[in-house]
Amino acid sequence: MANDTFLGLDLGTSGLRGLLVDAQGRVLAEAEAEYEVSRPLPGWSEQAPADWTQAVQTVVSRLRSQDADAFSHLTGIGVAGHMHGAVLLDDNGQVLRPCILWNDTRSHAEAAWLDSQPDVRQLSGNIVFPGFTAPKLAWIQAHEPEVFARVDKVLLPAAYLNFWMTGETVGDLSDAAGTSWLDVGARDWSPELLEASGMRQARMPRLVEGCAPAGHLRADLVAEWGLSAPVTVAGGAGDNAAAACGVGALNDGEGFVSLGTSGVLLTARDGYVPKPETAVHTFCHAVPDRWYQMGVILSATDSLNWLSRQLGQNPAELTQALGEQIDVPGRIRFLPYLSGERTPHNDSHTRGAFLGLGIADDPLDLTRAVLEGVGFALRDSLEALRTAGARPERLLIIGGGSRSTYWVELLATILNLPLDLPEQGEFGAAMGAARLGICAATGARPEDIMTKPAIAETILPRADLTAAYDAAYRNWRAIYPALKELS
Repeated sequence: MANDTFLGLDLGTSGLRGLLVDAQGRVLAEAEAEYEVSRPLPGWSEQAPADWTQAVQTVVSRLRSQDADAFSHLTGIGVAGHMHGAVLLDDNGQVLRPCILWNDTRSHAEAAWLDSQPDVRQLSGNIVFPGFTAPKLAWIQAHEPEVFARVDKVLLPAAYLNFWMTGETVGDLSDAAGTSWLDVGARDWSPELLEASGMRQARMPRLVEGCAPAGHLRADLVAEWGLSAPVTVAGGAGDNAAAACGVGALNDGEGFVSLGTSGVLLTARDGYVPKPETAVHTFCHAVPDRWYQMGVILSATDSLNWLSRQLGQNPAELTQALGEQIDVPGRIRFLPYLSGERTPHNDSHTRGAFLGLGIADDPLDLTRAVLEGVGFALRDSLEALRTAGARPERLLIIGGGSRSTYWVELLATILNLPLDLPEQGEFGAAMGAARLGICAATGARPEDIMTKPAIAETILPRADLTAAYDAAYRNWRAIYPALKELS
């Protein structure tokens, strides 16, 4: 019907965001709810799934208060979630322990052991990172055997919200691709990968494509939320696959670079072409017969936020002081490995560094070095993606860092790619989730729903400076192996 509405939920690490949209994707209402991360021991990172469901109730209440009539016509829901988390359910569907999150590193030994097993990389298409789901369960089996013995189902965070809303244990392929249990090329659970970490398929949810129906909203929630049944819940997606849906990155070479807390450089792929030795992630897309690849750096705007705390100036002040146009590379080099690094090093123990500091250097020089270091790290991801055959000719740029004109021009020049700045609007994971909800509820083709945003401006590489930044990048690349020898 013409007045049908759709809800996109983005389950983030620090909070949940909800968008209510119409069938054309126009935003009608939006709301957020925050929750905490628990860190009981160094390297541990956990959340209570009950906090997520309470956040859904809070977001729904706030959306209804903004536009009750529009919300009452809710027809479809999609959920995007932070990936890799392990939600463990017993045979009554009760949560057995807090969810171990994507940025928890306790299972580094189990990850290294699994990664060394025959065919694990070949089947999963990826290195087994400590944050992935399979090593978490291996750790639980070794350290919490009484919990492991009671596990009936393992769900990822987005799939747990779907379970809470529908009563169905269903997961989507884009999220499942980050577990080290999925045969990513075949788009199905792998008996060999499950056996490698002591698991069995009976503990896994049923798999669907992210744009396909996973179930229907429970009757009690339909009544509580003032809705008319049925409301279709989509398979959903991992957060980056949902963001790709939000910006319309479906076809080979289409993608984005995200300057958020972490940094992501993602391109869609029409085929399955893994390159695990580069620490590039190769995952199923949230739509059928497509995959995506991405390089991930763990500290993008987090590096700038760290510097701002040390200098007592907010990040916007630091970047604004640089002006809007870049110049030749600075003399100081910065490694942005403040929390370790994924692509291309797969090194959770490495840490950041400044090199070339001088007595006359000031906050401006340090800021320039940090922005350049993040840019060079993202260039590492681009080069890794190119070894897998990806050939992006331009990228969208999103995330909080994209508000700095200087940083965007710097990144365009370091990557030597045009960067498209979208017009103001919604195009992230919550919008992608809403679009998945539209497809699942209406049967619409993803290609017709997941369109690209209007572009406000295209930032071109500075042709007069690309050679200088290429040389600076080559110099920067030599620092990691040298420091690794000393650590």
